[in-house]
Amino acid sequence: MRSLPRIDPMLATPGVLPPASADAAWAYEVKQDGQRCLAYLPGDGSVLLRSRSGADITPAYPELTGLGAALGTRSAVLDGEIVALDSQGRSDFAQLQSRMGLAGSPAKAARMATKVPAHLMLFDVVFLDGRPLTRIAYSERRTVLETLGLAGPAWSTPAASVGHGQQALEMTRAAGLEGLIAKRLTSHYQPGVRSPAWIKIRNVRTQDIVVGGWLPGRGRLASLPGALLMGEPEPDGRLRYVGSVGTGWSDTERSKLAALLATLAADTCPFTEPPAVAGAHWTRPHLVGEVRFTTRTKAGRLRHPSWHRLRSDLTPDDLS
Repeated sequence: MRSLPRIDPMLATPGVLPPASADAAWAYEVKQDGQRCLAYLPGDGSVLLRSRSGADITPAYPELTGLGAALGTRSAVLDGEIVALDSQGRSDFAQLQSRMGLAGSPAKAARMATKVPAHLMLFDVVFLDGRPLTRIAYSERRTVLETLGLAGPAWSTPAASVGHGQQALEMTRAAGLEGLIAKRLTSHYQPGVRSPAWIKIRNVRTQDIVVGGWLPGRGRLASLPGALLMGEPEPDGRLRYVGSVGTGWSDTERSKLAALLATLAADTCPFTEPPAVAGAHWTRPHLVGEVRFTTRTKAGRLRHPSWHRLRSDLTPDDLS
């Protein structure tokens, strides 16, 4: 079995399309809404899947084990996104959530694979045949990736287009997709770095937040969260309050959040400046979520936030 180097994924910076004058210097990929994954293929037919945090998630996705045989005897480390596809072929994170967290339950993962199949969208190759590719340009890595011909029942290599960023973004908007990832053609792969050479452009504004507390619901929901109190980590490690979110979740998600919050209960407020809210329950700031919102107020609060998803793949340190 060939030894493969551990590689942390390169991360994209939130932003907007590059200027039209520089459009031809960038490639554009559809932004997938799933779980980031690096696939380690030593060339003996086996596969090791690691999440963004480095956790081994291979047992959670048994349908992806055939990728090793598809590559054959070549050794590689591939970067991609695990998604669940809806009836129109779009990534659906809500569906994928039923597949995440099952690495410790292989039998359940196998059952769920028949109900909600996972698909690995490959978009980069960072190691191949004993040679690191992190120091060669994205355009060259992309050519190498496409020559591998990796298209199978549970994995594929979606196309990337050079230039025409505005048209590509409009296409994703019309198709109901999340947005684009713009990648500078000359950029190297920077492991573990959130680089401006990769830009994520979303059709809706989203923000990863840390939960610092919650407010109870009303009536029959009095024992469940009616709203979550949101914070953003500051460079000095403190947590700045950015508002509350009370919409966007199902009853099942609300109950799941209630159980998680109960394990994180705290006696003191984790925010730098305690919010002026009555009846708050404080929590240790360990839970990360993603919310959608329209804009920010002058005070930095998120306007009209709506809960999008729990980010079990992130910790507050990832947002610093």
